[in-house]
Amino acid sequence: MNQYLTKEGLEKLKKEMEERINTIRPEITSRIKEAKELGDLSENSEFDAAKEAQSFNEGRIEELKRLIDSAVIFSDRNNGGQVDLGSTVKVESKSGEVRTFVIVGAAESDPGKGLISNESPLGQAFIGHKKKDTLEIKTPKGTVEYKILDVH
Repeated sequence: MNQYLTKEGLEKLKKEMEERINTIRPEITSRIKEAKELGDLSENSEFDAAKEAQSFNEGRIEELKRLIDSAVIFSDRNNGGQVDLGSTVKVESKSGEVRTFVIVGAAESDPGKGLISNESPLGQAFIGHKKKDTLEIKTPKGTVEYKILDVH
C-alpha cells in the first residue's frame, strides 16, 4: 500500500532509520555483550532489557524500510483551489473557532499539530472541496460542521 509523504516527511523517516541502524543498533549490541559478560542469563535483567530494546529497534527499522519503499511523494500544488494531499485548509466551526489543517499521508499525521491524514474522517471529508464550502463531518466525537475559509 502506498504511503503518501511530503519530501520533508520522507527525509525525516530516512534520518530516523539511519540513526537506528548506525547509532542505536551498535549501542544495543554493546549492552547485550556487556550483559552476557555478567554471567547467568536466566536472571539477568540487563540482558532481558537489552534484548527487548533490540527487538523493538529491529521492528521499527523494518517498519521504516516498508514506509520508505512504498513512499509516494506529493508536493504543494495548486489543485484549482480544491483540497488535496498537501493542502493547507483554514476552516471555521459552527461555534466560530478557526483552525488550520494540513492534509498529509497517514505516516505523517499528527492531529495535535494540525497535520491530519487523508484517511481520517476530517481529511476524507475536506478532499475535493473548495473555499466557501460548508461540510457536516461525522467524527468519532460526533458530527462537526466546518466552513472552508481558505485553501492553499
